[in-house]
Amino acid sequence: MAYYRRIGEVPPKRHTQFRQPDGSLYAEELMGQEGFSSDSSLLYHRYLPTAITAAEAFDPPAGRASDAARQANRPLKPRHMQTHKLDTTGADAVLGRQHLLANDDVRISYVLADTPSPLYRNAVGDECLYIEAGQARIESAFGVLTVGEGDYVIIPTSVIHRVVPVGQVRLLAIEATGHIGPPKRYLSVRGQFLEHSPYCERDIRGPEEPFLVDGEDVDVLVQHRRGWTKFTYAHHPFDVVGWDGHLYPWAFSIHDFEPITGRVHQPPPVHQTFQGPNFVICSFVPRKVDYHPLSIPVPYNHHNVDSDEMLFYTGGNYEARRGSGIGQGSISLHPSGFTHGPQPGAAERAIGVDYFDELAVMVDTFRPLDLCGPGLECEDTAYAWTWARPADNRRRLDGTA
Repeated sequence: MAYYRRIGEVPPKRHTQFRQPDGSLYAEELMGQEGFSSDSSLLYHRYLPTAITAAEAFDPPAGRASDAARQANRPLKPRHMQTHKLDTTGADAVLGRQHLLANDDVRISYVLADTPSPLYRNAVGDECLYIEAGQARIESAFGVLTVGEGDYVIIPTSVIHRVVPVGQVRLLAIEATGHIGPPKRYLSVRGQFLEHSPYCERDIRGPEEPFLVDGEDVDVLVQHRRGWTKFTYAHHPFDVVGWDGHLYPWAFSIHDFEPITGRVHQPPPVHQTFQGPNFVICSFVPRKVDYHPLSIPVPYNHHNVDSDEMLFYTGGNYEARRGSGIGQGSISLHPSGFTHGPQPGAAERAIGVDYFDELAVMVDTFRPLDLCGPGLECEDTAYAWTWARPADNRRRLDGTA
C-alpha cells in the first residue's frame, strides 16, 4: 500500500535515538516487504518486539484447510455452497474459520464469529477479510480499525492482530501466499491512484491513533509456511507509541467502489478491486446497466479457460442466477473446463432493465481450486444441473436421472 501515514510519536529522523520518559530507548522495528525493496513501516515499541519466553507447536482446529483436507474438484462440475449452514456459536474469526476452497496461492473460508480471536500473525501472506454482516474491531500494534457490513480489510503479512466482534460478525476470509493490493493499472509509478481507478485514497481508512495494551507473558498464534506455532511474548505486542510508513492494516468499503458501465455488457475486469498472487478480487455493486438500445444486461455465456471463478453473494438480487437456488451467503464455483452463464430465461428477462441491485465478491484464481471438507458439507448438490431444460432439471432434483 503506497499511501503514507504517520501515527503517534516518532522521531524527526529515522534510525536515530528516540527515548522514553525514563531515558531508555524505544525499540525500533522495521516491518517491510520483499526484503528491503518494497513498502515498509517503522514502529517504536516500549519493549523489545523480539523478546519471547516460550515457543511450542500448535495444531489448529480441523476446519482449517491443510493439504490432507483438500480434494480435487472431480468430477469437474460447478458447485454451490450455502455458507450459512456452517453457522455455530462460540467461534472466533481466526480459529473458527471453515475453509471452503483452496489452492497453493489462496485459501477461502467463512465464519460467523461472536468471540474475540486470539492474538494472531499470518506469516504466510496477506489476508483480505470481507464483512458480510455485523461489526468488529481489528486491533493491532498499528492501532484499531472499526469495520462493518461491506468492508474489506487488508491485513499485511505478519501483522499481529486480533478480531473482536461487536455482537456477531459474518466474514469471508481470503488468505494469500503473498501480498494483496490495488491492481497496478490503477496506480501511478509512484503509487498514487489514477483518475480511472474506481476508488482512491479518500476511500481508504487506516488506524488513527496508537493502541497500547499492557501485559506480560502474552500468547500469539503464528501461522507460518511449515505449520503453526504458539509464541509467548515477554510483553504485550501492542506497545507501539508511534509509527510511520506505507505498510499497515487498512479498510475499504465495497459501497465506495464506483462501478464502470457501458453501452453493452462490460467484462469482469472492470469490477476488479484487488490483486493477489495468481488471483484477483472483484466487486459487483448496485449500478446502472447497459444502455445500448439492443443491449442484454446480464452476462453472456463465458468460458474462462485459464481460471476458476468463485462468487460470494452478499446482498441484493443477482439477476443472472435467479432461479438457481443462489441466495444470501451463497458461494458459487464455476471452474475452468466448464462454460457458465446466466440462468435459462435470464437474458430475456433482463432486456429493458436499466439497474441491477446486486452485491457480490468474486475471486478468480489462475490455478484450480480444490474443495475443502466444510465446503462439501454445505454444498447444494443439485446446482450443477440448474442450466438444463426444466424436465431434465426435475429428474436431476428428484433423483430419477
